[in-house]
Amino acid sequence: MGELQGKGSGPERGQHGDVAREGAKRRVHVEVRGIVQGVGFRPYVFQLAGRHGLDGWVRNKPDGVEMEVCGVTDRVEAFLRDLPDLAPPLARIVRVEVAELPYVSLGPFAIGKSCADEARSTLIAPDTCICRDCLRELFDPKDRRYRYPFINCTNCGPRYTIIQDIPYDRDKTTMARFAMCPSCAGEYGDPLDRRFHAQPNACWECGPQVWLETPGGKTVAKRDEAIREAVRVLERGAILAVKGLGGFHLAVLATSEEAVSRLRSRKIREEKPFAVMFAGVEAVRRICFLDESEETLLTGIERPIVLLRQRREVFDAPIAPSVAPRNRYLGAFLPYAPLHFLLFDGSSYDALVMTSGNQSDEPIVMSNEDARDRLRGIADLWLLHDRDIYMRCDDSVTRVLDGKPRPIRRARGYVPVPVFLKEPMRPVLGVGAELKNTVCLIRRDEAFISQHVGDLENLETLHSFEHAIRHLERILEVKPECVAHDLHPDYLNTQWALARNDLPRVAVQHHHAHIASVVAERRISGPVLGLALDGTGYGTDGTIWGGEILRVEEDRFERLGHFRQVPLPGGNRAIREPWRVALSYLWCMDPANAAGTFADVVERWPADKAKIVLQMLEKRINAPLTSSCGRLFDAVSALAGLRHSVNYEGQAAIEFEQVLEPSEESYSGILAKSGGMWVLDPFPMVGEAVRDVRGGASAGYVSARFHNGLVSLLVDAVLKVRAETGLDRVALSGGVFQNAYLTGRLEKMLGREGFNVYSHMEVPPNDACISLGQAAVGAWRLARGA
Repeated sequence: MGELQGKGSGPERGQHGDVAREGAKRRVHVEVRGIVQGVGFRPYVFQLAGRHGLDGWVRNKPDGVEMEVCGVTDRVEAFLRDLPDLAPPLARIVRVEVAELPYVSLGPFAIGKSCADEARSTLIAPDTCICRDCLRELFDPKDRRYRYPFINCTNCGPRYTIIQDIPYDRDKTTMARFAMCPSCAGEYGDPLDRRFHAQPNACWECGPQVWLETPGGKTVAKRDEAIREAVRVLERGAILAVKGLGGFHLAVLATSEEAVSRLRSRKIREEKPFAVMFAGVEAVRRICFLDESEETLLTGIERPIVLLRQRREVFDAPIAPSVAPRNRYLGAFLPYAPLHFLLFDGSSYDALVMTSGNQSDEPIVMSNEDARDRLRGIADLWLLHDRDIYMRCDDSVTRVLDGKPRPIRRARGYVPVPVFLKEPMRPVLGVGAELKNTVCLIRRDEAFISQHVGDLENLETLHSFEHAIRHLERILEVKPECVAHDLHPDYLNTQWALARNDLPRVAVQHHHAHIASVVAERRISGPVLGLALDGTGYGTDGTIWGGEILRVEEDRFERLGHFRQVPLPGGNRAIREPWRVALSYLWCMDPANAAGTFADVVERWPADKAKIVLQMLEKRINAPLTSSCGRLFDAVSALAGLRHSVNYEGQAAIEFEQVLEPSEESYSGILAKSGGMWVLDPFPMVGEAVRDVRGGASAGYVSARFHNGLVSLLVDAVLKVRAETGLDRVALSGGVFQNAYLTGRLEKMLGREGFNVYSHMEVPPNDACISLGQAAVGAWRLARGA
């Protein structure tokens, strides 16, 4: 759980000869770093010292917790052994340092006041699920917090979303305005109580309150009756805006097709799947397959959304078809806040759509005022409370692959736990990518990656981006020495970085950042080969990259290979209309007569638009070149008849994977050297797909042959590059690696060929990892004085 380090200059058991004798006394100073504030660590130490009969004291300090203990030597040793092993559930110990001191009696063990200091190095706990003790009290009619929707203790509840500054004390949280009643104050001040210094501690008498409100601002019900009435309106099919831990959810019956369709229409979210909150594990199991690893992830204290494969008979089950249209997987999660459990208590339903409370493309709403304004016209009623949210934080999204959790969106439950780096680095701020934006701030050997910010395509999200940066800089008390940003000049965050004239700026190529993020996360030393496969990234040659083989060594990279380039007619419009990319591939295969050679395929698309696109390709008008692997998926999906236009990013590729019918058959690509670089040519694969489609093959058959052929082509390419470079370590990153079939098959085949394969385990492979890679590249560049 942590490493024990001795700082004393004498023998391990002290500097005095009598230490070795039974009954000898010992005094030590102990410093603990990690997530040890706001998680009940000091009362834990107090009680542990009491069990071992030791004297001394413990207190918070800005970089963790420190203590002195003294007593009989063997009892001190037992205390030090137990200290990391029996720690509270939310604690995460990174380091324990022990220094021997001359023995003096310290008096009865006591908990001291927090000390102020210049350096701020403590780690803040993320928001976590209600613990079993609080859940038991929540439904105990004899408990004074019976059905209180904000019940918590040091082992659970809000942390990151309410903290404004550190040390983590109540006056530095959004709970500051709630004065504790005598009963709560007694718990808060009692070292033997599990609510000792639980900063959000409150009850019905002194804490935040909940109420139900109409769009016109009329209060329908207050306190517990508001929750009971919320259950009744949900049962009737209403759309309810629910204020949660890190923002608002929009809740509606997951079993009502009419209600879910109404939510889609109002939220302007045509087909992107909704997450479903289930009452419990058994309710999940009725709808989805659930193995042991998935259940562990689903029921963990982080309570992420977990992508689970729906049962075949799900189409006869009560979940509304429009919850996750054309998708074999369902984003399932369990209640985590007390209010969620109360919304299921006594209800006639066991599944609610719980989607982010926002309009499409906007950040999640977190204040009552914004909810009344921005969710007007979407929600029928608002379930509000008066505990402010300081930092918005969406639900995290994960899946299990090869028995291990793989993050897709890292937010609530995981942020702000840092990624621990191989060695201390200079403080650098990485401002991330345009899509799936996060920001990253390095503090010594810790990389703090923000929660999911969103797509930086509007002013509201930019403001959220700026707030995340200010918050990290304040709570970490770190001023970056430089800002690392993407090469693309038009991104809002690139422009923000370039306008920050007080700091040096470092431009980092998008796919270099992808692979650098794997290197940083997995603590790799020396050069690696990187496969960076995604949709779009601005290349150093001015073209759009997205299917790259790189050699990466810290802040330097070399492009060794890429997918054969094709024009992207209409630029970003081709991303929204995959048929354009498909037509580009067909045109490249027969530039002189694509319309004639592939007439039966082209006729499926709008004739007037297809004609214009062909002219754009012939005249090279608004048709930048791309090597994107993501666009290749789009093209074959369109050719297979699955998706000619998309309503959300990656939809064509996602649905193409969903229809896959397992098979070992595969298409064949061509690998050739051109201009000193390996070129992966998928054109023969596209041609075979066209022939299969013409022959009446199913989309699932085409999908299997394409996926298998693509994996074989990638393995062949990496083998060629290994023969030239001698490198046998491969890092995988990019949004394409959210494809579970491709990732799992590629990892296995590379492993069989003797490669050491490194994939993301702590941060998502999509553009959410870019900020980490940027920050690492910037820090490496500073380290060598570049």
